[in-house]
Parts: sequence; structure tokens; C-alpha cells
Amino acid sequence: MQRGASAKGALASYPPICPIFVMPGFMPGIHVLVSVNRKKDVDGRNKSGHDDGGCRLVKAIVIALAAIAWITPTRAQTLPGGFVFLRDIDPTILQDIRYAGPNNFTGRPLPGYDAAECVVKRDVGLALKRVQSELALQKLSLKMLDCYRPARAVHDMVLWAQNGRETPAEHRYNPAFSKQDLFRLGYIAEHSGHSTGSAVDLTLVDLTASHSQAFDSRAFDPNKAYADCTASEVVRAPEGSVDMGTGYDCSDVKAHTAASSITPVQRRWRNLLVAVMAKQGFVNYAKEWWHFSLPRTGGPAYDFPITPRRN
Repeated sequence: MQRGASAKGALASYPPICPIFVMPGFMPGIHVLVSVNRKKDVDGRNKSGHDDGGCRLVKAIVIALAAIAWITPTRAQTLPGGFVFLRDIDPTILQDIRYAGPNNFTGRPLPGYDAAECVVKRDVGLALKRVQSELALQKLSLKMLDCYRPARAVHDMVLWAQNGRETPAEHRYNPAFSKQDLFRLGYIAEHSGHSTGSAVDLTLVDLTASHSQAFDSRAFDPNKAYADCTASEVVRAPEGSVDMGTGYDCSDVKAHTAASSITPVQRRWRNLLVAVMAKQGFVNYAKEWWHFSLPRTGGPAYDFPITPRRN
């Protein structure tokens, strides 16, 4: 509009605008503006009552849209990239997401873990559900220790390994060498399959065992001086699961899936876990008995935070 032109004249050239409707369910400050073009009769005059009818129609549409937004179930929470909450796929699978709390090799929650929830690609979740169904016949359950891992958490692990400090509590996760060697030995990488949603860390829980009530290792005391991760189950940090021979995230040759230094019972548990996961297409990482990935379900790395799942 040229400077000095009549605002009234300028507005007259635009079609009229129906009133603004602010409905429940819309965010405050966001309104719906709808213009209704006036149709003219053959004589060029406006049809009587047409504008009012158009506004009534628009209002009805807006009300309908607001109603849909209002009644949409909150559990229809969406995640990017085909990710899902595992609880929405199979709520019977136990979860003890270690990086959301202090029970891990850093001794603190990692960035991006705003909730202790397992998030995975949908195909991974469906495969885990099939694994769980088979284990249930043996009165066993999967227990998830880590699933999707935000890229910021991976970066934080890298910084932790390079910070030049190592407390006794940290050293119990890698008793045979320094944490700065974790890169060279293949225990920490700058890029993780967990960030693509295709990799998971997990173990088994015997639902008939006496410790089965402590599924999430609630007995863990961050101030207690536990034995290192290769020690006997009774003196290392509690796992709330079957005895696999080492604790979770143990960077040691004893944690290698095919390690020869474990007992026959521990060997049977590892073999069972690998076998039941392999039947659904999962591949184990040879240096970590707990780490599995599902080929062809990955993609780019993501960095969205893990937030609480809405019920």
C-alpha cells in the first residue's frame, strides 16, 4: 500500500474475515483466521445472508477441529524417525535404564536421559516383543538396560573418557586398564548404533528367583564401595537379574560373550540370551554379552532427548 493511501479503502479491497475463534485445545496466542469470499449474484450484488452462512460454516469446521484435538488420546505421543516407546509395544518387558540414573560407569545421569524409558525403532520393538513371548514360556523376562541413546550422551561419554580423572567407583567398570584405553580397545566409540535406534543393551530376569522383586536394581547404593564388575555376584553392584558372569557395562575380557573364564551356569545364561535374540534377527557384539543390534533398522543418528512417556 502506498504511503498516505486510505486504510479504509485498502481494506475494502479484501474479502471480509470471519470472527476469530479461540477454542479449547488450541495453544494460547494461536488463533484461526479464515476469510470467506463473498459470491456475487448475476447482477453483481452480494447475496443476502451469504456471509453469515459462510462464517457459520467456518465456525463449525473450527469447532470440529478443536474437538478432535481435545479428544485425541494423550498416549498418541509421537516420536521422530519411526521411534516408539517400548512400553507401548510390550509393557511386560522390564526396564532398568541405567544412564538415566547414577548406576553406570560415569556415576551420574547422562545428558538427554530426562526419563528412564526405553525408546527404539518400531521394528526393533516388535522383534523384542517376539523374544519376550518366547521367554515367558520359560518364566523369564528381558530387562532393558539401554535403548536409544541421544548423540549428546555419546559425546558426553567421549568427554568422560578423556577428562584425565578416574575415581575408584569409575575404575570398577574397567579394572584391568585405564578408562582412556576404552577407545583403543573398542568399548567406547564416538558414534553409536544406539543413537540410530537399532541397538539395545539387555539381560535376563528369572521371574521365579528370589531376587526377581528387585527388577530395577533398586538396592544400588552410589556411596557403597562395591567390588569390581568381574567379581562374584554377591559383592559387585546389584543387577536384579540372572548372573551373567560380570556386571553390565563391564569393560573387560570376562565380559566378552564367549569368555572362557565364566562358570558353566553363566555360560548357559549367555548362550540362551544370544540364541533367543538371534532367532529374531539380532546380532550380538562379541565384546559385550549385553549388546545386540537388529540389522537394517538403523539410519542416521538422532539427538532428541528421552522424555517421560504420557499414559
